[in-house]
Amino acid sequence: MSKTSWKQGDLVETEITDLSDTGDGVGRSAELVVFVPDTVPGDRVVVRLVNVKPKYALGKVKELLQSSCHRIRPACIVADKCGGCQWQHINYQYQLAAKRKAVIQALQKIGGFTQPRVDQVLTAGEPLDYRNKATYPMGISTSGGVIAGYYQKSSHQIVNLNQCPVQDSRLNPFLAQVKQDIESNGWEIYHERSHSGIIRHLGLRIGRRTGEVLLTLVVRDWILPGIEQQAQEWLDHYPPLVGVMLNRNGDRTNAIFGNETRLIAGTSDLKEEFASLKWKIRPETFFQVNTETAEALLYEIQSELNLQGKEILVDAYCGIGTLTLPLAKQVHLAIGLEIQEYSVAAAQINAQYNHINNVTFHWGKVEELLSRISDKPDIVILDPPRKGCEPSVIETLRKVKPARIVYVSCKAATLARDLKQLCQDDLYTLSRVQPADFFPQTAHVEVAAFLVLSNLVKDT
Repeated sequence: MSKTSWKQGDLVETEITDLSDTGDGVGRSAELVVFVPDTVPGDRVVVRLVNVKPKYALGKVKELLQSSCHRIRPACIVADKCGGCQWQHINYQYQLAAKRKAVIQALQKIGGFTQPRVDQVLTAGEPLDYRNKATYPMGISTSGGVIAGYYQKSSHQIVNLNQCPVQDSRLNPFLAQVKQDIESNGWEIYHERSHSGIIRHLGLRIGRRTGEVLLTLVVRDWILPGIEQQAQEWLDHYPPLVGVMLNRNGDRTNAIFGNETRLIAGTSDLKEEFASLKWKIRPETFFQVNTETAEALLYEIQSELNLQGKEILVDAYCGIGTLTLPLAKQVHLAIGLEIQEYSVAAAQINAQYNHINNVTFHWGKVEELLSRISDKPDIVILDPPRKGCEPSVIETLRKVKPARIVYVSCKAATLARDLKQLCQDDLYTLSRVQPADFFPQTAHVEVAAFLVLSNLVKDT
């Protein structure tokens, strides 16, 4: 059968030979490339085509004819339905190998680096029970009960959960109880289509080292009768719970949190320990979900930089200073740049909390702030969102020429694109790349790339 004659509903037998950058298995039948979720290289499967494009097709497993040696039984009973994880059916060591391969391929194909040094994927802790934060959309079941969970793969249907093996297990007791209490209070669940109802999401956050928990209900409107009494009951019933909050998101949007948060009972932030520092973290604060591996990657960065205490360091896209503050203790001056005003405020609070006085934080667009810095930086840390750096950021760095750049990225493709531009005309040399597994059981991989001015490499 030729490529153009395939149609939706056709059955195709294929062997899965690779994994895509989104985590799907990749198979081929004649000239047709098929992407198949819930498969692993070595599987032989019968696939039903669900979406046929001119150059490829998307399929769904109809029958598993032969299992790969890398296939395992998922830890979660709804792993085949829930969209929270993609790879629970894949042996963890193979997950790590696949992530390293994906980074190498991106650097070669997109970045043009022929033989990049990519170290083994860094991992700390366990591949389950690692997430320090969970936000669950809420809904109503067909029988009328309150449900909370993650969306089913490729749909907007909620898979109801009472526990989740990838989140910190200390958060599991809250799931069933909070749903039951919402029902008992008669609080209306938000309806997306009609933009009616009140409760949109349940947010849970825990300090991995302290055990302190925050509980947040994301609501369309503040009116939630009896919330003060219920919040106090939750605090009394769960000793680790330190704060209950409401966050209002009244917009028709896919964004989870709105701009306003109110404390109902307890405290508005939890305490955490990270990189030998103390932190105050709010429900909406960005903080890496895998505390242990994030800390391990920070130590890797510190080791690579071998700071001497004389350097001027700029941390672009600094967030609440997760990298800035630990590194500030080892340099002469640290400067954090961040577009989110509340993150800058949180970073300043945490600097004061830890008595770190050689750091300043600036609010605004990185591409504008970077060019205004009066002191030439010796080191620039980049940790942009998934879309990567703005072109003007790359242009400014090529003009300023800091001796070293550390580029931390959550998307290998945009990392490779930006590294190619930074290294253009042999300005910088890519010395090595360190992947880190912040998100076990998914296809996501965090990467730290280390760049050195090429003339410094030649001088040594």
